[in-house]
Amino acid sequence: MPQTPLEPFLTLPPDWLCEVLSPGTASFDRKKKLPVYARSGVRHVWIVEPETKTLEVLRLDGEGYRIALVASDDDKGRDEPFEAIELDLAILWAR
Repeated sequence: MPQTPLEPFLTLPPDWLCEVLSPGTASFDRKKKLPVYARSGVRHVWIVEPETKTLEVLRLDGEGYRIALVASDDDKGRDEPFEAIELDLAILWAR
């Protein structure tokens, strides 16, 4: 943001957000939240699923999302919209 807003809330949608799924909310996150994010203009959504050790990268395409990438386990990559850095997925699953 070029300037810090004075209001206690933001009206500008983020360029990127990340949903970490849990078994109890996965369906809600995908069916209810994703359409809201698309209507709001969020350009990239990452869906992290710890149970299956999966990262799904979604790119806004028109009125919905298109899968740009699915990575898992210890894959390494330069994932949208952060191509400038390499992400090692093994870090996400480490305890």
